[in-house]
Amino acid sequence: MIIGYTRASSQDHNAEFQIDALQHAGCEKIFREELTGHFKERPVLQQCLRTLKKGDVLVIWKLGRMARSLKDLVETIQDLKDRNIGFKSLSEGIDTTGSEGQLVFHVFGALAEFEHDLIRERTKEGLQATRARGRKGGRKPSMSEADVKEAVAMLTDPNITKKEVAEHFRVTRTTLNSSLARLNKERM
Repeated sequence: MIIGYTRASSQDHNAEFQIDALQHAGCEKIFREELTGHFKERPVLQQCLRTLKKGDVLVIWKLGRMARSLKDLVETIQDLKDRNIGFKSLSEGIDTTGSEGQLVFHVFGALAEFEHDLIRERTKEGLQATRARGRKGGRKPSMSEADVKEAVAMLTDPNITKKEVAEHFRVTRTTLNSSLARLNKERM
């Protein structure tokens, strides 16, 4: 079965030209999403994807109508491929039911992986630059160094428990133990 999916964007609230194109492409059933692109959840798209069965073909008017990112697009098309469902995009001329379309899809996959690697590299470089300036990433510790030293002094009294010390500093025992371990590590 050839199934179409369309989504009206905020610029073209009227998606009739998309529906006409999908009908001309032979779609027997068309799912129409009314949400704009900034919504992550697309219930009609999810319903459409659940409806597709082995041997079906999903046809869309344009790639941007179905996915919010290249990674999202590649994951969706890979899922279709894994389920033996074809994919066609009319505007871009992509057809994964043929060998040329498979090649284009593999190029998209490589680009998505490249984009992911670039983001990971930039994040890593940013963290290294921050550390080089003497700053650490992450949350500030719940207990300052002075608090931890005071907690150590309090714990020398055999009548005071860790639970009481933690309550005094308004932290959990786990946080107190982590802070004590951090102090011990710094002293080594």
